[in-house]
Amino acid sequence: MRTYSLDDVHETRKRRDSWWTVYFVDPVACRVAIFVANRTRITPNGLTVLSLVLGAASAACFAMNHLVAGAVVFYLSFMIDCVDGKIARLKGTGTPFGLWLDYVGDRIRVVLCAGGLAYGQYTLTGEVGYVVLGAAVAVLDLFRYVNAPQMKRVREAVREEGQGPVSREFGGPPAPEEEDTQPLHRVPREPGLFRRLNRFLARHRVRSHLISGIEFHAAVFVVAPLAGTWALIPLAAVAGALLLANEVFLVYRMWRFTRRHAVASSRQSREDVLV
Repeated sequence: MRTYSLDDVHETRKRRDSWWTVYFVDPVACRVAIFVANRTRITPNGLTVLSLVLGAASAACFAMNHLVAGAVVFYLSFMIDCVDGKIARLKGTGTPFGLWLDYVGDRIRVVLCAGGLAYGQYTLTGEVGYVVLGAAVAVLDLFRYVNAPQMKRVREAVREEGQGPVSREFGGPPAPEEEDTQPLHRVPREPGLFRRLNRFLARHRVRSHLISGIEFHAAVFVVAPLAGTWALIPLAAVAGALLLANEVFLVYRMWRFTRRHAVASSRQSREDVLV
């Protein structure tokens, strides 16, 4: 049986990830992954199920108004959720069903924890604002994870038509397979400061987005509960507004790009006809 090293596990990390994962989760998850890979026979799907069980336990803690315990268990649940992907890539044991299970498990965890947090605070205070909080968190999370695959489909559709590097237009760096291709029309370059910042973040494996679904979950289910009851609604509101602003910005960039793509395609078609 092969013995894996920390360097082996580091090779399984995503090329770019959320800053919360890079700085606050991966340092722990990588070491847990070494232990799991070398000392146990647990599968990635088993880890995903364990993550979901811990997520349900976190929701139960929130429902009983044990905020600190709920935050700690939620962190453990998310950390184990990161370990399952590392084990799958490390041992080559990932499966399409595992991807589905991981995706659905994340959504169930968020809905359970949002419901537990809302229930616990509402029964304690009687304030309807906490019910609204739980519903808003669940809706925002579902919107984020419904929107993302649809945007991916748009990128893939543009690639199929030979339009070259589109990932930069959606706020990220070009994918490796796109770096040497040329678009039919030039994508405007970002300001120099943004490019330098993006390169700096890339060297540290950090995505350029300030807040994504991961940071949103961390703010609502880890940071706010640890800070105390007073922070639940304000922090969730700020994190939710930033997440929504980021999603709107990405949709706007996608819409702007697809308009230019349509104009370029129409111009190219006319030129072909004239030739």
